[in-house]
Amino acid sequence: MPQLVSHPDEVKVVSRRFGQGAAEIDKYIELDGYKAVQMGIEQGPEWIVNTMKASGLRGRGGAGFPTGMKWSFVPKTSDKPKYVLVNGDESEPGTCKDHVIFLHDPHAVIEGTMIAGLAIGAKMGFIYLRGEYRYLLKIVEKAVADAYAKGFLGKNIFGKQGVDFDIITQTGAGAYEVGEESALMESLEGKRGVPRIKPPFPAVVGLYGGPTVINNAETIANAPHILLMGGEAYAKLGSERNGGTRLFGISGHVERPGVYELPMGYSLRKAIYEVAGGIKDGKKLKAVVPGGSSCPVLKADEIDCGLDFDQMAKAGTMLGSGGIVVLDESVSMVEFALRTIAFYQHESCGWCIPCREGTDWLKKTLTRFHAGGGNKKDIDNIQYLAENMMGRTFCPLGDAAAMPTLGFIKKFRSEFEEYLEGVRVEHPLIHIKPVGELAMAGAGH
Repeated sequence: MPQLVSHPDEVKVVSRRFGQGAAEIDKYIELDGYKAVQMGIEQGPEWIVNTMKASGLRGRGGAGFPTGMKWSFVPKTSDKPKYVLVNGDESEPGTCKDHVIFLHDPHAVIEGTMIAGLAIGAKMGFIYLRGEYRYLLKIVEKAVADAYAKGFLGKNIFGKQGVDFDIITQTGAGAYEVGEESALMESLEGKRGVPRIKPPFPAVVGLYGGPTVINNAETIANAPHILLMGGEAYAKLGSERNGGTRLFGISGHVERPGVYELPMGYSLRKAIYEVAGGIKDGKKLKAVVPGGSSCPVLKADEIDCGLDFDQMAKAGTMLGSGGIVVLDESVSMVEFALRTIAFYQHESCGWCIPCREGTDWLKKTLTRFHAGGGNKKDIDNIQYLAENMMGRTFCPLGDAAAMPTLGFIKKFRSEFEEYLEGVRVEHPLIHIKPVGELAMAGAGH
């Protein structure tokens, strides 16, 4: 089990039960568990939605859409069943926040799912876990079973006549693509996990054709805490238009890697140098990927910005899934770019041509370049390919591959040019494949 880390600057909301045995239902109840959903039953859907709107909570999966507003989009009446779908397919490289929630506080996800169900008038929820999280599935399934045993799930929950709610757990097969909400629904319906064309949007036509709310696991886990403390109080914890706190996974070349809960808007520089203890072994900072591998990279002199959706956008990047990857001076950006695009090329579902062909050509070009067979024209071609992928795909995977690639080229172009002259930054711990294999993989392109 991963060790828990902490720092005095943390504001513990979602993580307040971590390390206290809250995966067991009796302990969860002792720590105010399942009180919020009972408040929701008494106060009604409109109160829940208004409280969520007041909280300023924005989606923690990456898009940052206001949660209360998303819930309000679901039609009040429908001739088809409504559903709540929890996206726990956490597959973004550098991200491990949902992992610790499922591990330490699975009942918060269950209770949050029930609250979302009450808000939109749904009687069924699905918790969809990443395929590699098989061991977490056992924890979540036990938590669901314990909730049924207590009468918190099923028919007439908490003894309230006519108030019903069921939860089903499901895992994927390890595909990054099903983290996209429409591909997630396709997978859950037993089909190939590829994106749907929008509109219609899930709030109107979603899972099994019914109105559906889809939220990230961390977003859902916030709901019980927000109802208990009040929307306005939660909003004040964060920055303007970015309410509350967030779990940030800080990894890479730092002294104290881990998952920390910090207020929205917290300084990126402080997160690296104070919370995570600074750069490991006294080396210099080279770059930071602030929100998971799909986010454009920041150089060492660009980290004086706040960790919220708006400030990250102003800095030319994204907050994404909150996975902060710190890179020291020993990292080759050529190799890091290849490692990144190799992931997206492998994970592309192949449904649309710009993504399928674009990621493939980017990988082939970077593979040859990294192996020593590149030329200066390749740098322009890489940028051209990435720019022509942007905004031309069914889902954001093409953008997720193109945006970091453009960042590497634009901000570290001189390093790519020096690489052609034989100047190498070799990191002893990072190797993709032997150079001969990489040259063979890119031969003829």
